[in-house]
Formats: sequence, structure tokens, C-alpha cells
Amino acid sequence: MASHRSIFRGPVALSPAVRHANVARLGQNLFDVLVIGGGINGAGIARDAALRGLRVALIEKGDFASGTSSRSSKLIHGGLRYLEIGDFRLVREACIERDRLRRRIAPHLVKPLAFLFPVYDGDPVGLFRLELGMWAYDLLAAFRNIRMHRRLTRGQVQQLESHLRQEGLRGAKLYYDCVTDDARLTLETILSASAEGAVVANYVGLIALLKDGGKIVGARVRDQRTGDEHDVPAHVVVNATGPWVDEVRRLDDPASSPSLRLTKGVHIVVPRTRIGNTFAVVLRSPRDHRILFVIPWEDQTLIGTTDTDFTGSPDQVTVEPEDVDYLLEAVNAFFPQAALSSSDVVSSFAGLRPLVAPDDQRDPSAVSREEHIVTSSFGLISLIGGKLTTFRMVAENVTNKIIHALPHNHARRRRTRSVPLIGNISPAKRTSPKPLPTSEIANHLDRYGTRMPEVVAIVQDERELASRIVADLPYTKGEAVYAVQTEMAVQAEDILRRRTQISIRNDRAAHQAAEEIEALIAPLLDQKASSPSSGSSGS
Repeated sequence: MASHRSIFRGPVALSPAVRHANVARLGQNLFDVLVIGGGINGAGIARDAALRGLRVALIEKGDFASGTSSRSSKLIHGGLRYLEIGDFRLVREACIERDRLRRRIAPHLVKPLAFLFPVYDGDPVGLFRLELGMWAYDLLAAFRNIRMHRRLTRGQVQQLESHLRQEGLRGAKLYYDCVTDDARLTLETILSASAEGAVVANYVGLIALLKDGGKIVGARVRDQRTGDEHDVPAHVVVNATGPWVDEVRRLDDPASSPSLRLTKGVHIVVPRTRIGNTFAVVLRSPRDHRILFVIPWEDQTLIGTTDTDFTGSPDQVTVEPEDVDYLLEAVNAFFPQAALSSSDVVSSFAGLRPLVAPDDQRDPSAVSREEHIVTSSFGLISLIGGKLTTFRMVAENVTNKIIHALPHNHARRRRTRSVPLIGNISPAKRTSPKPLPTSEIANHLDRYGTRMPEVVAIVQDERELASRIVADLPYTKGEAVYAVQTEMAVQAEDILRRRTQISIRNDRAAHQAAEEIEALIAPLLDQKASSPSSGSSGS
């Protein structure tokens, strides 16, 4: 297909030309801070620092959110289960951040979701204790949750979730948390950082940390697509690489001791008609009583997650048959009519939780989800741990450390508590542009917010781009073009797995579509030598 003209010239168009320019600029500017890692935490740190007026660069060795940040349960939640291990402070912080994301920062991406928590004979937590926990949950949220929790009798549960197993059922609680598109939340945070002046680039890997007089003064990096290398000078370097944080720490100090306990979380996706769940249902695995979620995801159901120790390379985490069996066993135990088998699984994915290593050998699910921020003797600031829900707060804390480490301290006040992300849109302001069908309008609004007209403009320019990438999923070829022109997508997987959720919703169909998408975007990627538009942010 012929190359498409760029239709978007706003301040955050991360086009191939802008990426090319940004990579070159990494070696041409002195930055206040270089952030290593383009997951949700690195993105949040870059945005916070840029909003405070710092000169910021961010690199990611793969695509943005290609690690843990696109492989979560897609939940923005207060962490009800953390009450069981007494982590009240974390729950309080998560509830506050959940509310802030839902109301102010990204209401187009963070949506309320009702959860039904059934209680059965023999459960480790009975109705009374669960009721106390729910009151604590509402209290820690300062009673600003979406709605207050409700007590449900056995009969009410039967009416609301009719396919749920009735044998031994004693009742349930109905409460509320939120759901999100984790990869897109990360991407919009990157876009927002870029809009504030951060120089961002994906597929740029860290080779070495540069030192002068016993202090880190930057990093040597390689453009994974061209092989070009650059020395990036920076007053401060932040290690926000999630599961790879110890690898980067060893580049700083080969003798550094491990700081992480990696645990693997696996999710599977099945047709929702097979389970028939109305709500997001909280279950306890019959094998080990660990809490699992059965989450409605349009016409599919997302089931997860496992929590097992992982000792291999973070680059090689995979879904094993025993992971799938564990999840299917739990769902079949509580939704017996589903009778799911591995052949019903339309896709699966595995991610790693970079948990702070405890001093003991406690069960993985009992390990704290709190983060640690450590500074090495050479000045490397490393973020260990962290949660999707609390990324903004964690970024604020890391940026405070950055400011104290700078030779100058003239940063502006903290702003991420109130400044929304790029696509922020209030549900009351939603419109229905043509020519997209109603279902796709809703899909576009939920994912692009105020940027939706830009996607529609591509479709209006070339009608063939209005066709779907996969017939039964509401993602258009125009979105693939938009992803390359404005969201720094450089290959089909970036589009199929993170700019859209096609790979997660139907892995086989995504594989079949990959070759066509590569052919569609190839002419756009060849335009990298053209002059960057105003999307090239200053530092």
C-alpha cells in the first residue's frame, strides 16, 4: 500500500521521524535525568520529572510496556487481599491513587467494575471477617469508593450470578474497584511526558553506565533497530527496569546483592459464554486458597493470576501447561457448567512481578507489594517493586530523590496529582463522530479519549483503513497507521499486542494478521529520514 500522509501534527506525535531525531538527541544534550525503562513506573517518573521542569530522557530496550506493564490483571485496585497480610498503608495509598486516576488523571482509561466475592463453607475467611474487611476497605478509601459494598444472601447471589456453584455457598459481598488497559495507560503516560519535553525512545538498550570520579554521569546506549551507539550524559540515572532491575544494578556494581524476588503471574482468556459470569468474581483456588479473578472482558473472560517463584531470565518468561491447568481447575470448581479445557483458551500471557526480596522464604502471595527506592554509592537510583495502581505516587517519590541528587535544585512544584494524561476525557463530554459504527466509537473513546478524532480522520482520509484488522474485534487498520505515525510503534507486535489488544483477545488471529500489518506500516517506517514535525519535544 502507498505511504499515508501524516494527519496529526500535535505536540505529542511520536512518529518514526521523531523517534529518529530523539535517538540522535540522546547523545547531543546534557539531561538532568536519564530514566532506564519504559514500563508504567519509568513512564510515570519521566512525566513527573518533566512536569517539574527537569531535562528528561527515557529509553526502553523493547517497546513501551512490553514487560510487566502489559501483562497484568488490568486492574486499578485498592488491594483488598492485602488486608489479609495486614498491609493497611499500601491499601490506603492504592485506594487514594485509584480514586485519583478514575476521577482526574485518566477517567477514559480507568473504569469502575463490580466485584462479587462469594464465601463457601470451609473458606479461610468467613462472612463476618470478610464484612469487617469490606468496612476497612471502604474506610481506607475515605468512603470515596465507587459505591459502598453490599452484603448478598445466598438467594441474591443465585439471582445475580446464576452459574456460580451453589453447593456450600453461604453468601457474598459486592464491592467495586476499577479496570484499565495497562499498556495504553503506560503509553499515554509516555506521551504526556513527551508533551512536557521529555526525549523518549523505545528499542534503545542500555550497554553500560558511564562514571567519572566514582559517580555515574550517564550511560552508553544502543539503538536496537540501527545498531548506532550513543553516550547519554545525565546528572542522574534512574533504574526503573522492573524485573531487570538487578541486571542494571550489576552494571553499576557487579558485587551488588539481589534485591528482587520475581514471581510469575499467568492469565488466560476464554469465551465469556462458556462461563456466563456477569460480574468480576473473586475466587479462592481449591488447591491453595489463593485469590483469583474471573473478569468480564466484553465478550470474553480474563482469568488470573498465578503467583509462583521464577528464577530464569526475565526475557524468557512463558506460560506453562501447569499454569493453565491451575487456572482452569479453579474456574471449573466454581463454574461447573463451564467444563473448560485447554482447547477453550483463546490466548494466554505471563508476566513477572518484581517484588522486594524478603528476608525469609514466605509464600509468594504473602510477599509485600510495597516498593523500595535505593541509591547506590555511585549515585544510581533504583526502583525496586511497585504496583500499577500506585505508579503516580511512586513516581513522585522517585522524582523527589532525583531533585535532591541534582547539582541544582530549581524544579517546579509537583503537578502529577492534578494534571490529567493526554487523552483525558470526561464521560459527559463524549461525542459520536462518523463514519465509525457505534460499537467502534465507544471502543475508540475508551482507548484514545480526546485523541479519537485523529484516528477517525485517518479513516476519513482513506476508507480502506476503516476495515478491521481482525473481523470479530473492533480494531481498524487506521489504528495501525495511527500507532506508527503518533505512538512510536515500529513493528506489528507493538500494534497487535499493546496499541490494540488483538493478541490478548485472539492470539491465533493476531498471528495471521501480522504479515498484513507489517506490509501496511512498512512505508510509514521508511519515512524516518523526513523532517520531524512539532512532535519533536525539546529538553
